[in-house]
Amino acid sequence: MADHSVEITEGCRLPVLRKNQENEDEWPLAEILSVKDNPGKKLYYVHYIDFNKRLDEWVTPDRLDIKKLQFPKKEAKTPMKNGLPGSRPSSPERDVKKSLDLHVQSASAPSRGKTLPTPKRKAESVSLATQVTAATPVPSLPSSAEASQASVYPAMRDTSFSIKSRDEHEPLTSLTTNGTTSIQRHLIPPQPGRKRKSCGGTDEDSQDSSDGIPSAPRMTGSLVSDRSHDDIVTRMKNIDCIELGRHRLKPWYFSPYPQELTSLPILYLCEFCLKYLKSLKCLQRHLTKCNLRHPPGNEIYRKGTISFFEIDGRKNKAYSQNLCLLAKCFLDHKTLYYDTDPFLFYVMTEYDSKGFHIVGYFSKEKESTEDYNVACILTLPPYQRRGYGKLLIEFSYELSKVEGKTGTPEKPLSDLGLLSYRSYWSQTILEILMDLKSENGERPQITINEISEITSVKKEDVISTLQYLNLINYYKGQYILTLSEDIVEGHERAMQKRHLRIDPKCLHFTPKDWSKRGKW
Repeated sequence: MADHSVEITEGCRLPVLRKNQENEDEWPLAEILSVKDNPGKKLYYVHYIDFNKRLDEWVTPDRLDIKKLQFPKKEAKTPMKNGLPGSRPSSPERDVKKSLDLHVQSASAPSRGKTLPTPKRKAESVSLATQVTAATPVPSLPSSAEASQASVYPAMRDTSFSIKSRDEHEPLTSLTTNGTTSIQRHLIPPQPGRKRKSCGGTDEDSQDSSDGIPSAPRMTGSLVSDRSHDDIVTRMKNIDCIELGRHRLKPWYFSPYPQELTSLPILYLCEFCLKYLKSLKCLQRHLTKCNLRHPPGNEIYRKGTISFFEIDGRKNKAYSQNLCLLAKCFLDHKTLYYDTDPFLFYVMTEYDSKGFHIVGYFSKEKESTEDYNVACILTLPPYQRRGYGKLLIEFSYELSKVEGKTGTPEKPLSDLGLLSYRSYWSQTILEILMDLKSENGERPQITINEISEITSVKKEDVISTLQYLNLINYYKGQYILTLSEDIVEGHERAMQKRHLRIDPKCLHFTPKDWSKRGKW
């Protein structure tokens, strides 16, 4: 369909042929990010508008619909400042903000030579709905007065109540007059006609601050990506294929492997130490010298063939950095940290006669000021859709239970991450509600704080999940949790499919007090 008389340049937009999930042809609008001249024909690297970046790909000219070509719009010239073309004119408000940011950054610079973490966004209340696919229902906020953690939850239709923020020492965010929430089953019949509003968007949308000026960076181990420095290089996948043990993986996103390795058809990784090598011969030579048959660090959990290893980012730097490089191929919303000292890595493996093969992992800060129990979490593509993601999430909360804390994942979550967490929170909370027994013929009662303490799920996540499931209703002067037949049946079906569970008896873990620097 391409007309060779028209030159297609970077920034052009036009429909591009691709196969959808039903293997049917479709022509979504795409942007040309790069053009490559190969012997015989050109190739175009395209990003499908309103699609996740993992679907970006190189396409041949015959897949382009040149008749609907849109050329990039020329940016309007801005007034000059100090004689420099293209500079924005100065404004007193902007200058004050800029000088304040610079002052805060210089005053709070880290003492040791550590990579600066990414800035905490000014517009933290940006909805996570921008990362959910268009077909995903989007839940509502407890209230605008909730703590900053609660403010990152997506918004849905208005409900007839609001939950105010409370002092931590109060027995419950008083959902009822007596400080408890009643549970009522099968009171409301299924309502098939009611649908939640949905909202879709790209990862980039959720990252931008309101005025493009980031606030001072947090001096913690945050891995949240800073999109203000995105360029055309990091927007494009740079690795074609990775061979990891018996699997070949097609990366989804850019990862900063050494430049000389990006032109190779296949990048070889040792599946035990994750060292990257340029050829199969180099890998075979390396395997004769590599003594590892499991991740370095302590094995803190084993049941059947599933094991978890705890790896200290300071003690095992090379492994931790290699793990981050591999993970970056499949995580777009996180940045890469070469200073892995502030992190612990929990690697899940599957055992066979050849050794312990990596399935997935999550990382967490040794000291989190915001109660994060996960920084990054990933199940490798060959093991996805098999229950391992939920197992990783469940394990992170088991560690929080041993530590005696409630936890929450670092925001923003990716689209797949949000779906996995929503599913885990829903199943965990419903499991508790359905196990409640009534006393003296009255409805069983439970507080939000009690649910949070039992599960180690942060209170704001509990509230947002109850609202997402549309369980909270106002009835005879009090708030009650109503479990409809649809909810109960759906939960029972989901739990029948969930075969992999964490057994707390198999966990051998002693939490450390990382506030004492000597422990590092």
